[in-house]
Amino acid sequence: MSKLVEIENREGIYLLTINREKALNALNKDVFEQLDGVMGEIKKSQGLIITGAGEKAFVAGADIKAMSEMSVGEAKEFAGFAHKVMNDLEELPFPTVAAVNGFALGGGLELALVCDLIFASKNALLGLPEVKLGLIPGFGGTQRLARKYGVSLAKKLIFSANPLSAQEAYDKGLVESLFETKEEMLKSASDFIQGCSKNSPMAVKTAKEVIKLTEMTNLEQGLKGEIDRFASLFASSETKEGVAAFLEKRKPNFNGGRG
Repeated sequence: MSKLVEIENREGIYLLTINREKALNALNKDVFEQLDGVMGEIKKSQGLIITGAGEKAFVAGADIKAMSEMSVGEAKEFAGFAHKVMNDLEELPFPTVAAVNGFALGGGLELALVCDLIFASKNALLGLPEVKLGLIPGFGGTQRLARKYGVSLAKKLIFSANPLSAQEAYDKGLVESLFETKEEMLKSASDFIQGCSKNSPMAVKTAKEVIKLTEMTNLEQGLKGEIDRFASLFASSETKEGVAAFLEKRKPNFNGGRG
């Protein structure tokens, strides 16, 4: 099997590239299996950047030809495994950035949505066009887009199947930052994660978990979760080190930047 997922360790930050450039990096069973296979290695990193090979596409969607031959049972199995991989990426305990170049459609946008932030080059196009095929987003798109960016935007993108330009996505808050080139985007994503890695890994991990409660619970339960996790950090050696460093007017040493 060819290498459809490539990972590169860039000083503790991992760059993950979906490598099906001739197929516009479309997602199929083999891609998801290889993503699943590198998950253990990814978990060793301080942060993750996901991008697509080449300039034309981040991920242009799922592999429609492969899906056209699926039965109901096979489609359910495929979507279930895709969800498992997407969930694993979303639950990584450190910052993740989707570096979107070109097309991020269907499964491509769904992959970007599992990341903490989406950066985009100005040639990016983001959308969920599945209803044109008589389908709906099947890799978490209906849920993550609505929960993270609002039901109205989710309905607009999914019902119309019309994509957003990079500028439109930025204006709606879907994209965090825009860049002229892919190289500038990858550098900015790396700089962002490097900055985060100077902070307490345990605190960043905990903050990520608590922020996710906004998608899963009501305000009262979310605030209770914040109180509980805030208090739990007082047993952490990283909290003790961070507070001591502040009082002693020095830089903290959070185990070399790793949790």
